[in-house]
Amino acid sequence: MKIAMIGTGYVGLVSGVCFSDFGHDVVCVDKDPNKIAQLEKGIVPIYEPGLDELMAKNVSAGRLSFTEDLKSAVDGAAAVFIAVGTPTRRGDGHADLTYVMAAAAEIANALTGYAVIVTKSTVPVGTNRQVKKAILKANPTAEFDVASNPEFLREGAAIDDFMRPDRVVVGVQTPRAAEVMNDIYRPLSLRDFPIMSTDLESAEMIKYAANAFLAMKITFINEIAALCERTGADVKMVSKGMGLDGRIGSKFLHAGPGYGGSCFPKDTQALARMGQDHASPMQLTETVIKVNDEVKRRMVDKVVDICGGSVNGKVIAVLGVTFKPNTDDMRDSPSLTIIPALVGNGAKVRVVDPQGQREGEALLPGVSWLEDAYKAAQNADALVILTEWNEFRALDLKRIAKRMTTPKMADLRNVYSPKDAKRAGFSAYVSIGREGFGV
Repeated sequence: MKIAMIGTGYVGLVSGVCFSDFGHDVVCVDKDPNKIAQLEKGIVPIYEPGLDELMAKNVSAGRLSFTEDLKSAVDGAAAVFIAVGTPTRRGDGHADLTYVMAAAAEIANALTGYAVIVTKSTVPVGTNRQVKKAILKANPTAEFDVASNPEFLREGAAIDDFMRPDRVVVGVQTPRAAEVMNDIYRPLSLRDFPIMSTDLESAEMIKYAANAFLAMKITFINEIAALCERTGADVKMVSKGMGLDGRIGSKFLHAGPGYGGSCFPKDTQALARMGQDHASPMQLTETVIKVNDEVKRRMVDKVVDICGGSVNGKVIAVLGVTFKPNTDDMRDSPSLTIIPALVGNGAKVRVVDPQGQREGEALLPGVSWLEDAYKAAQNADALVILTEWNEFRALDLKRIAKRMTTPKMADLRNVYSPKDAKRAGFSAYVSIGREGFGV
């Protein structure tokens, strides 16, 4: 089966590579000639563990190719996936559908026979019907169906999520479209992974509802963490006790500096705007957005407090700036709130991140980039852990403490414990939702 994938961003590239590994003939399309040139050379423009090897394997097998020519990619394709960006629209919080609708118009003019036009991008409820209208307007004689197939990929674990999904959601209008989508996902259904077929609107809503619920779960445990700090409870024990309840589960119950990334911030905002537009306010989601912003700002106070009430002139080593480990994604990362606030208050910030420098250099002016935690800690006044990369989970804390001018740690991911820090020689330690010392 030939598949055209319009867009080679995170979702489009991962999906295209994985579909080709199913055995389909996949052509990935992008308007950026530099990106296509890179991909043709085997260079992956994003960091996702294992993606470069899987891409090379399927290119070598002749199942995966890249092009700027949308028309040739769509010609003869059984399915055309739209996987372009839907960023938050500046000023009103809505999802910006400019790229989706532009892709739909181009696809309409490229169709040569029946195809299913599949929206993979995260889009507001009703968008697939708009896509259908746009295609018919551009090409009234086009023979096609539309389908909604939202993605549920976690950055850093996207290949495993695609190949071993909790579920695949497919929204369709006709049996013919359902048959094509079933053929595409047959390798998964043969292994008994759930393929859920539904209407267009429900498929669109499932994506937003799932992400908003997970964002709410993160925000809830962060609020509990703040209360734990006031009452003497330990949020790690509270999270464990909650997570053992099968009705709740342990995932997304890890206190930290707030959620970020490419999905949760824009999807919660889009859902809140949908609620307002349909006179059905998403009050929980609106509160989640507000509280998450407050959580990020509260982290700045923790660092300032551990530095004695002022960071002016202080050297602060920050470990991790991407919104989570195993990705180079900086979008809405807590670091983009916390680090500029420290720099703005006079701190000299040193940053270490295994993958974040490429994007971070433009987003975090005024900081110094170093290669490892031990160099960053040399003569530093405080150490801040912002992203729990594996290389930051087993640091030689004694070595770190000896290098610092004043060995103080703000562990904003609860990687270590107060006992670990005290034993290593730290004079002050704070974390999230637990008692610290020396402050």
